[in-house]
Amino acid sequence: MNSYVVYVTAKDAAEAKTIAQTVVEERLAACANIFADIQSVYRWEGKLCEDAETALVLKTTEARKAALIDRVKELHSYVVPCIVCLPIADGNPAFLDWIAVETA
Repeated sequence: MNSYVVYVTAKDAAEAKTIAQTVVEERLAACANIFADIQSVYRWEGKLCEDAETALVLKTTEARKAALIDRVKELHSYVVPCIVCLPIADGNPAFLDWIAVETA
């Protein structure tokens, strides 16, 4: 089964934690790592912006990926949230199996 790392940025730690708890509880992701206090520099509506954000790294399967993306968008406060899915090419087979079990 194909697994994915899903990178998401949130406005703050509280939003990231809500997203993380919800998607893990709903078995859309096996786990979530939260990285608080990142600095983001980006262009939005023609302006250069700099903000503090919180990053999430979620682990899921191909079968749950679309539902995970949809759920994160529902929970997220941004108009266009960063949700990027990166396929896991290789890794600890036992960990990859665990992702599959926890998202089944």
